Amino acid sequence: MSQTFAFENKQDFLDKLTQLVKSGVSAKQISLNTPYHVHEVEHILRIKPSAMRFFAAIGALSGTVAGYAFTIFTVFHWPIITSGKPLISVPPYTIIAFALTILFGALISFSGFLILSRLPSMKGITATEEHENRFVIVIDNEDKS
Repeated sequence: MSQTFAFENKQDFLDKLTQLVKSGVSAKQISLNTPYHVHEVEHILRIKPSAMRFFAAIGALSGTVAGYAFTIFTVFHWPIITSGKPLISVPPYTIIAFALTILFGALISFSGFLILSRLPSMKGITATEEHENRFVIVIDNEDKS
């Protein structure tokens, strides 16, 4: 059994959402449908930031390390000595490290997205035309056990 509340006004929607959270309704029981993103909802429901940023940071750092390590270990195994220039030169190796930073960051971020995302429940999905441009709160009161 679920309850649905629809509002034309953003302030009425936020007031009802605040009232529901204060009355003890869990954020996991609440589904929202808004015509545009409402930043206040994140504060009211106390939504934690996503862990995707950690996947992106780990991917980027590992790409940078792999880029420099790849070029430095390659030059140690196959040195091309040219008129006394140093074997390890940072500026040309930065190009490869930058490319691998982007590559690894993107691949590991996509992997993190696949790990963190879960398939949505098909129960209770409504068409956007059903509520048009209204702010909608749906409370699911069923036990998930």
